[in-house]
Amino acid sequence: MNTKIVLALILALQVSVSLCEIPAPSQELVDKYDAMKSVFYKRLLNAYGKLQAAAAPMVESAGDNPSGQNVKDYVETLQGRPELQAVVRVATGLGQEAGPLVDTARTKVLGAYEHYMRPHVGDGLSDAIDAIKVYLDKYLPAE
Repeated sequence: MNTKIVLALILALQVSVSLCEIPAPSQELVDKYDAMKSVFYKRLLNAYGKLQAAAAPMVESAGDNPSGQNVKDYVETLQGRPELQAVVRVATGLGQEAGPLVDTARTKVLGAYEHYMRPHVGDGLSDAIDAIKVYLDKYLPAE
């Protein structure tokens, strides 16, 4: 009886280990992902630039009234505090340390998508992305 349990445990462990081996994504999928990611970041930067340009007159005029001046003074004092600077340094360090982990996770997710899901949903997803790009190019271009 114990032999059957041990054999079942070994087989279950082999199956779980084989499921953890995710194939690497193809270079074509990685290139397509990188192109979409760079266009997405360009769109975000363009939207941020437009938002900043629209908000600049309001920010400049905020210093004219007393409550706006109080907020401006408070933000300036916050920026000079060593606690905030320490938090920014720690967050920057964590971001730099997490970069390789994020890249590894992204590669695994792309590999799993390509191996398991792309044959079933790849064409539909590509068509949906192409349809969304038309509206994004119209309202949020990647200039």
